[in-house]
Amino acid sequence: MSETLKGRTALVTGGSRGIGAAVCRALAEAGAAVAINCREQIGQAEQLAGEIGRQGGRAIVVAADVSQAEAVAGMVERVTAGLGPVDILVNNAGIAITRGIDDLTEDDFDRTILVNLKSAFLCTQAVLPSMRARKWGRIVNISSGAARGAGSIGPHYNASKAGMEGLTRGYAARLVKEGVTVNAVAPSLIETDMMSGQPQLVSRIPLGRFGTAEEVARAVMLLVDNAYMTGQTVALSGGMAFN
Repeated sequence: MSETLKGRTALVTGGSRGIGAAVCRALAEAGAAVAINCREQIGQAEQLAGEIGRQGGRAIVVAADVSQAEAVAGMVERVTAGLGPVDILVNNAGIAITRGIDDLTEDDFDRTILVNLKSAFLCTQAVLPSMRARKWGRIVNISSGAARGAGSIGPHYNASKAGMEGLTRGYAARLVKEGVTVNAVAPSLIETDMMSGQPQLVSRIPLGRFGTAEEVARAVMLLVDNAYMTGQTVALSGGMAFN
């Protein structure tokens, strides 16, 4: 196990499976103590925490609905009490409600913005006081290629992820002199539960395969490790788009 993040505490929202779980493993392998947030998949989160513990790391599970301010405040308090102040925040929690324009409802839109975007705002606001006080912090937001392209989920999802990248730049600009970097990772067509049952989508990817959660996690670690990079979005698209 690497020691590059020894003494650091990381909080990963939506960390029980998929991209979130891969990020938790990567952070733990680098020596960070990891708080695994989930809302419903508590059993999976506990299994992941046990796996990290057996490999010599430290991990706890913090169940909370990160779209609710009171729940977020309580979660951050539990992480601080159990592992220490949050040094690294990965805003990964999100939902994908697939809708056509004719089927899209106001409730679909509101719920998507609440979970995908407002949760990142709430969690960021909750951890910033301790990061700013200690002049060190890393915030990584998980966006999507849908922030800049059409995608297959719907315009509500596009809006939530475009907002995530705007949130990233807005915080980065205001925290640049305080030792806190804020960046985003924008994956497209990653082999997770969201992509199950859609093998036909591979034909759209020039590299000829889905990306993996581990590849997304490596991009997150790149941003955690780099103190000179802030306000940026790293795209993982398999060659579908170029910045």
